[in-house]
Amino acid sequence: MNFLAKIFGKTEKTRSALGVDIGSSSLKVVQLSRKNGAIVLETYGELSLGPYGKVEIGQATNLPADTIATTLIDLLHEANVTTNDCGVSIPASRSLLTFTELPRRDNPEEQKTVIELEARKYIPVPISEVHLDWFVLPDVPSSSESETKTPLKNINVLLVAVHNDEIQLLDTVVKKANLAATFFEIEIFSTIRSVVDETVKPIMIIDIGSASTKVYIVERGVVATSHAIPHGGQDVTRAISASSGIDIAHAEQSKKEEGITGAEQGEHRIATETTFSNIFAEAKRVMLQFEHEKKRSVTAIVLTGGGGVTKGLGEYAQNFFAVETRVADPFAKTQAPEFIRPVLKEIGPEFSVAVGIALRKLEEFN
Repeated sequence: MNFLAKIFGKTEKTRSALGVDIGSSSLKVVQLSRKNGAIVLETYGELSLGPYGKVEIGQATNLPADTIATTLIDLLHEANVTTNDCGVSIPASRSLLTFTELPRRDNPEEQKTVIELEARKYIPVPISEVHLDWFVLPDVPSSSESETKTPLKNINVLLVAVHNDEIQLLDTVVKKANLAATFFEIEIFSTIRSVVDETVKPIMIIDIGSASTKVYIVERGVVATSHAIPHGGQDVTRAISASSGIDIAHAEQSKKEEGITGAEQGEHRIATETTFSNIFAEAKRVMLQFEHEKKRSVTAIVLTGGGGVTKGLGEYAQNFFAVETRVADPFAKTQAPEFIRPVLKEIGPEFSVAVGIALRKLEEFN
């Protein structure tokens, strides 16, 4: 991965953008540039946080800013990152996304006041202690309704809040790593940018992280539903470890290499299928609830996150949901040597956030 920039080369006018994904079990970076109108992958890298937190690789951690910064510095050096112009992800677990319906106001200032007052009901700390933002969701008629030019009486609003302490932690990490971040972005928005191409119809994203799984339904490019499931990739690893009698490190390796399919996996396969089926059952409940309430069908499912690299998971999910299902391939939006395409496709789900961050950073240069 370190030789990508050398293969493509850079001119003096080329600016590189760095996406930094600070997850609970690992750090990921992706460096992109734009050359002759194409988005070029220059380098990428991943480093597990487990050893820095004295736990096994693949397990979730809760490390202080100094330790995360030390890990990030090591990763930047290992990946031969050559720029400090970056954006940084905010973990979904450290943010609040919620939806509410409010009266429509013609005056923007009145609408702002109504939204801020409503937000106080959902945020368990004083508003002064969080960064608050919101998005008014587009009016989307159900399949049984016709398009109308008459504005609806109410609006649907996505409220987004991040505690100041989390912003401070990320800011400390960035400064200690000698990076220059112009924005922090909640990871789902980065993921949408890198893996969703459908601009209108509902798409469900299942982001299988280490400690938890996040389920989102995206419609017209905006999050329409959000749900967290308290199980993730580390639960699969632990189930394999317990059922097969192997340690966590070997179970993590087995999960990625052997995956969920294979006729001779025995207890390994049972443990893997059982854990993923529990996660998918909850995701399916979210999907069916959305379809019942909105009278619109989810047209496709995208698997992403570290759990998305589990071999055979795409096929298993396809059979489970009976909806078009694919594994995220964020590197497909970049130009890279053909001989590393198989590797990029295999690891892609883990890098969806980092690619999405880097893509946004590139747009800042235009």
